[in-house]
Amino acid sequence: MRILLTGSTGYIAQRLLPVLLANKHHVICCVRDKNRFDIQKFEGFNVEVIEVDFLKKESLNKVPLNIDAAYYLMHSMSSAKEDFSKAELQTATHFKDAVLQSHAKQIIFLSGIVNSGSLSKHLQSRFNVEDVLKSDRYALTTLRAGIIVGSGSASFEIIRDLVEKLPVMVAPKWLNTRCQPIGIRDVISFLDGVLMKEYTFNKAYDIGGPEVITYKEMLLRFAKVRGLKRWIITVPVMTPKLSSYWLYFVTSVSYPLASSLVESMTVDVVPEANDLQQKLHIKLLTYEQSIDLAFGKIAQNQVVSSWRDAMNRDAYPDRFKKLIEVPIEGCFKDVQCMKVDDPERVLKNIWSIGGSTGWYYADWLWSVRGFLDKVFGGVGLQRGRTSLDNLSTGSVVDFWRVILADKKDRRLLLYAEMKLPGEAWLEFKINKENVFTQTATFRPLGIPGRLYWYLILPFHAFIFKGMMRNLVQHQSSTV
Repeated sequence: MRILLTGSTGYIAQRLLPVLLANKHHVICCVRDKNRFDIQKFEGFNVEVIEVDFLKKESLNKVPLNIDAAYYLMHSMSSAKEDFSKAELQTATHFKDAVLQSHAKQIIFLSGIVNSGSLSKHLQSRFNVEDVLKSDRYALTTLRAGIIVGSGSASFEIIRDLVEKLPVMVAPKWLNTRCQPIGIRDVISFLDGVLMKEYTFNKAYDIGGPEVITYKEMLLRFAKVRGLKRWIITVPVMTPKLSSYWLYFVTSVSYPLASSLVESMTVDVVPEANDLQQKLHIKLLTYEQSIDLAFGKIAQNQVVSSWRDAMNRDAYPDRFKKLIEVPIEGCFKDVQCMKVDDPERVLKNIWSIGGSTGWYYADWLWSVRGFLDKVFGGVGLQRGRTSLDNLSTGSVVDFWRVILADKKDRRLLLYAEMKLPGEAWLEFKINKENVFTQTATFRPLGIPGRLYWYLILPFHAFIFKGMMRNLVQHQSSTV
């Protein structure tokens, strides 16, 4: 079958795509920027990539007519804008308009559980999108999930941060809210299983794991799996806003995402019973099995996708490939050069920078900068990176975003996502003569930007020199 896949660079789609390709489907992946999609990972499979922005109606003509089914996996949960609901409805409307021009017989939509009488803004928006997607020209199959547990999922990473960092938690009362977490592997099984199954046409199904538990139980059982003793005290005085700040400072999520999650966590998210699991012959993983599976992927450095690599449209309203052209005029630069004897080893070190590896020099200063970024509402250093030694365009490296990762050309370009009075790039490149050049570029915004550069200039004098020296000298450990 020919299948249209939206949200192709997102957490769910990156897990679903290999399954669809393994089943011999031809998949057309919709992305806003082709540079963000690593098509080399799927060499030999029937996959193509098209650039479509469903907020821009003029780009819809790129959606092919000859498709059999489509997956709607777009979501704006991390958006900081108040009108995210309006944007979601517009995106869904444009998607529907494009599909109506095609031969598609089924749309599969992954939504949130909406059984509570009081819905959060994001769950209400998901319900509204579902209503928009309905049509008598094709069949709509909706799968509604709550907490998804898997390596790289936002829920998993939040729970991990809380459990591993805090031996004692003074937590808000919403930890007593009930939910029914489901493993990412089971979510993908449902998404793949309902494809072109006529008995699922024009129906909505809640999907969840095998048991209902509270968020507090989730944390304590996670700790038990990890062999940790944790104590949780719930208090009624934490408002949703305070709870959001609590999540923001303790975990790696952004404040908009933390706020959205807290709002959704204040109501029970329990699926209504149905027979879809039996019809698709899916054996659900327990919560503990999902955790074990996630850590197995992490230990093997096989995390396929992560929430952290999702890009906030607010921060990149236009295609970010324009950022590849690092500005020259009106910029401050710190340039370090060194001839290297073993360029491949240095390249490997460059591709491992950040995350658990660190920044090769004065990591404590990078940590201080990350903490200050959090204080001023930035992303901080806690996001880390998805893979230990692999980078691709669009990946996150702590508070940087990968704009270009070209191993063949031996060039890595990062763009700063921390709070700054200006814009910053960090570039690593090894030329044909094996000269390694490390360039930090800062384009200041007004007088505050210039003051900022001169304020941190004394630190740059030794940080960037030390980083280059250690990047060249570092010997990777072998197992």
